[in-house]
Amino acid sequence: MPLPVGSRAVTTGSPADPQDPLDAEDLRDRVHKALDDLIARQSDVLDGVSDELAPLMDAVGDLLRGGKRLRPAFCYWGWRGAGGDDSSGIVAVAAALELFQAAALIHDDVMDGSDTRRGQPSVHRRFAALHRGNRWLGPSEDFGVAGAILAGDLCLSWCDEMYAGSGLPAERLAAGRAVFDRMRTELMCGQYLDMLEQVLASTSVQRARHVILYKSAKYSVQQPLLLGGTLAGAPDELLRTYDDYGRALGEAFQLRDDVLGVFGDPDATGKPAGDDLREGKRTVLVAVTLERCSPAEAAAVRRSLGDPHLDAGGVERLREVMTGCGALVVVESMIDDLSAKALHSLESADVAEPAREVLEQLVAAATARSQ
Repeated sequence: MPLPVGSRAVTTGSPADPQDPLDAEDLRDRVHKALDDLIARQSDVLDGVSDELAPLMDAVGDLLRGGKRLRPAFCYWGWRGAGGDDSSGIVAVAAALELFQAAALIHDDVMDGSDTRRGQPSVHRRFAALHRGNRWLGPSEDFGVAGAILAGDLCLSWCDEMYAGSGLPAERLAAGRAVFDRMRTELMCGQYLDMLEQVLASTSVQRARHVILYKSAKYSVQQPLLLGGTLAGAPDELLRTYDDYGRALGEAFQLRDDVLGVFGDPDATGKPAGDDLREGKRTVLVAVTLERCSPAEAAAVRRSLGDPHLDAGGVERLREVMTGCGALVVVESMIDDLSAKALHSLESADVAEPAREVLEQLVAAATARSQ
């Protein structure tokens, strides 16, 4: 069975920094510990079924070791900003969001055919390699996809179990349930819209922004904040502040992720440079590029987008088009404007300290140019 989630260094991001808002109140370590405990309990369950399930737990455990823990941070500080006291219960709810994120990543990688995630083989590639290595019957890729779907489904189930068993009062969990359930439903809707954009070959900036709102922005920032605030009994005015802050910062976060998907350092992002281009992602960056570049350049972009064999030279040519037509500058400006909007929403809001300060710092953490 896997080592505890917190037993090895996180594979992405920088070492723990006492000034890092993600480490305030030792939250990152406490989320690690909550996930450790969950993995230990579920390992016992799976061991009781069959020792042949060990690869399933290993895959989930290894994936959970990565990530910056942004979603738990927004949930926790949404709670604290509404006056909630520090408790193990809210940390458990926050950690449950990492299980939901893991499920989303596993399934997203299957749909996109991604080879890597967080610097290691994606879960479906991992199970395919297990099949090949053991010379089992049937197609290895089919086994890989099936294994990944099941691993993602387990994470979804454990996410709900962790929320319900967090230890927060039943009436508070009931109050937050609508936000929790809506968050999960809207992500699935966003994933479908993202898949649809690729087959429709849509290029509208407006459509691309609508997709990222539901595929990433809402469940990355807005809904974790609203969940934490709702669980703490936040008044409507504060929830409106969280809504405004979360929507703006969530979109900025995804725009930054899209930029890193093309221009980022693979050692930092954990994915090969240009993977989003090979997968044919209809990002805002791509949409702005197609609006601003020449007809000949647009034709070249469309030919290359979605080509799984796009090499480093092809990626570099697309980068040159994006920078040359000013699309990168436009998207960077959008990130700056949305970040400023998120900060502005906090200015006159009644957010308890130290949550206000941490939420201000999280704007920079969520949109950093190197992640």
